[in-house]
Amino acid sequence: MENTTFSYNYSAARNREVESIRRKYMPQEESKLEKLKRLDLRVQMAGTVEGLCLGIIGALVFGVGLCFFLDVFAGAAWLSALFMIIGTLIMIPAYPIYRRIARKTKAELTPEILRLSEEIMKHQ
Repeated sequence: MENTTFSYNYSAARNREVESIRRKYMPQEESKLEKLKRLDLRVQMAGTVEGLCLGIIGALVFGVGLCFFLDVFAGAAWLSALFMIIGTLIMIPAYPIYRRIARKTKAELTPEILRLSEEIMKHQ
């Protein structure tokens, strides 16, 4: 006669860890609320990167002009004025570009945001 034994090991901590790893690889379906939050964040952040890039690049070019003006780099005064004017011309459109992109994105996403918010409010 064969002796068969039953062995059972259970570890709640190990099972939680396995489940958390498993959830990372399961297909994720985005809920309506998560989609609404993502769209709202996209509207809020629209144009920020473009505006910041222009502003920072313009400020750096302007700073190079200040360095020439303060004789950090041995240069001529005309070079200082040139860099400062170019830097200013780069910085000036930063905010209008930010606003234009933000308005365009808001206009594009408003119907979807309103539709999703209505659906969520109806199902509460």
